Amino acid sequence: MKIRRLPLRAVALSTAGAGMSLAMLLTPLASAEPIDSASPHEEPVKPTIVLVHGSFADGSSWGAVIKQLQSWGYTVKAPANPLRGLQSDASYLADFLESIEGPIVLAGHSYGGEVITQAAANDPDVKALVYIAGLAPEMGESASELFARKIPNPLPPLPLLQVPFTAADGTKGIDAYLDPAKFHERFAADVPEDITNVMAAVQRPINGAAYMEEAQAAAWKKIPSWYLVPKQDQIIAPDLERFMAKRAGSETVEIDSSHVPMISHPEDVSRLIEKAADATEAKPDTEGTQAKQNSDSAEAKPDTEGAEAKPDTEGAEAKPDTEGAEAKPDTEAQQ
Repeated sequence: MKIRRLPLRAVALSTAGAGMSLAMLLTPLASAEPIDSASPHEEPVKPTIVLVHGSFADGSSWGAVIKQLQSWGYTVKAPANPLRGLQSDASYLADFLESIEGPIVLAGHSYGGEVITQAAANDPDVKALVYIAGLAPEMGESASELFARKIPNPLPPLPLLQVPFTAADGTKGIDAYLDPAKFHERFAADVPEDITNVMAAVQRPINGAAYMEEAQAAAWKKIPSWYLVPKQDQIIAPDLERFMAKRAGSETVEIDSSHVPMISHPEDVSRLIEKAADATEAKPDTEGTQAKQNSDSAEAKPDTEGAEAKPDTEGAEAKPDTEGAEAKPDTEAQQ
């Protein structure tokens, strides 16, 4: 259930006013100005932009993009991705999305793409998906399966450091860190090295088991998507990204960037997210109004062509086509 902030109006009646007539109580309400219905000329509703980071990063990786989108008037949120496992991470994000009112454009980077693919599947408010070098699995497919897929130009294995951990329930696991010595080269080669040194030091590890979990849903099958392929990516092979983008039917752009275009090319990333938002902004429902008018005008008229024509007492009163007369918006096409 969405969290709603409802205005409260307290009406206090004292014992001295207990004899006040109902008409007197209702007089101010009756004289109040009516609330105008939505005008077809209203401005479109700007969606909230939600940005989801991936492995070896945190929400601050979206900093320059957030600043740009906010300057364009968007509300932007970049929640922490727990990086504990696909199912739990997707559930966490889905709950976060429930706290947002109105349309949402959901963007995911790297492993964050896998998370948004599952989290958005049952949320009708998510109108667009944007993958920034993101994993976009099919239902039943894991990240490890995607990395193992045969492609023209595969990358060498990731240089990972494994650190054992014990969870609160006593279970053991392995956290995966990107080797700091290889961080600049593999993760962000087009970012100044003094910055990537800090990024390597503060990187968020991912539970290695997350890469083995299979996606339980593929939101890109019913939600329109956009995809940015960084042609110099050394974390996810660009050919694998192209494969996922094509399979999802995503509108795709390619730029010369490392795995982190939101840091090295924030303008390109922001423009792609803005494009997705522009394509999916909620607009006044003029189709429904037109359909109602068509239904009203569809009533049968008397047959004046035949002088002796008599009304068809069984069918003269045409009834609206309850299946098609009232057109309903195609929620998949509008998204």
